[in-house]
Amino acid sequence: MADSALQLRSLIKEEGSLELSLARVDVSAPEGDEVVVRIEATPINPSDLGLLFGPADMTTAEASGTPEAPIITAQVPPGLMPSAAARVGQSMPVGNEGAGVVVAAGESEAAQALLGKTVALIGGAMYSQLRKLHVSQCLPLPEGTTAAEGASCFVNPLTTLGMVATMRREGHSALVHTAAASNLGQMLNKVCQADGIELVNIVRKPEQEEILRGIGAKHVVNSSSPDFMNELTASLSTTGATLAFDATGGGELASQILVAMERALMAGGGFSGYGSPTHKQVYVYGGLDRSPTILKRAYGMAWGIGGWLLTPFLQQIGTEEAAKLQQRVAREVKTTFASTYSQTVSLAETLTIDAIRTYGKQSTGTKFLIDPSRSA
Repeated sequence: MADSALQLRSLIKEEGSLELSLARVDVSAPEGDEVVVRIEATPINPSDLGLLFGPADMTTAEASGTPEAPIITAQVPPGLMPSAAARVGQSMPVGNEGAGVVVAAGESEAAQALLGKTVALIGGAMYSQLRKLHVSQCLPLPEGTTAAEGASCFVNPLTTLGMVATMRREGHSALVHTAAASNLGQMLNKVCQADGIELVNIVRKPEQEEILRGIGAKHVVNSSSPDFMNELTASLSTTGATLAFDATGGGELASQILVAMERALMAGGGFSGYGSPTHKQVYVYGGLDRSPTILKRAYGMAWGIGGWLLTPFLQQIGTEEAAKLQQRVAREVKTTFASTYSQTVSLAETLTIDAIRTYGKQSTGTKFLIDPSRSA
């Protein structure tokens, strides 16, 4: 096993610039319940971009260095520097999840059992050639599963299962999801179809409607349609959905969903100055739209809007329940939870202007997979 490895790093400097580069880091031998994994696949998720780019304006990005050791710099708008104060001057590793082969293991039985196995991983710093972790951060993949197939075993799959579990825990019976043609959105459709749950999908382009209808989605509405609110209200009346997960965050979409829920609940009912007594909830779990969240209160008094993140949810449900969700992901990694990628790149290829312009869009069909074991 090598005693060092290349790792992608993100640094915000005090003068107001972002620097992305590759650094060589030490990798010590594993002990006890630790293993060292050769990372062969790690996705670029929207949640990774938040750490990778921070508040930098990537339209100002410039490339320097060499093809083997590229450097990307970009400017951070002065007004956004306070939001990055806690990380200024710190070279930070990136990458929430990945998969690869265990190449070294500590002396414990649990660690030795993983030696030579292909495992999925969670724990940060995955944009690395080698990663040392505790066995609890590893999910052994079924025989015949490649690292690329298992690379996205945690963030998107567990988020979809977490959404369904939240629905059940909070007493709702159906769901609404925005940016619904994404990899995560397609997984959520498969889960809901398998579990008999009604799901209303909100997209913004006709081709995204086609993607979802192609995998069997029944309720798909386009926010760009001139009749969007009526179409959304009709779908909510049919499904009875009173819980939404919003990946966009900004703009009026969360407010529109609450209004449509209220209209669906009040249709055919008597007048009440306080609106429907049924609670309507929108959870914002993403930030595709960075503009302010605008609420136009026309949805009664029984409503809520808040944030939802996977890690706090898993902590809330406990280790045993979280393990059950992980085992379902492992069983269905090639079916329900299969991910698709537009490109596979090396660590060095990740730090090119063309690549950044593509995966930085966070658009449907532009998800990148990094293979750190691949040469530039």
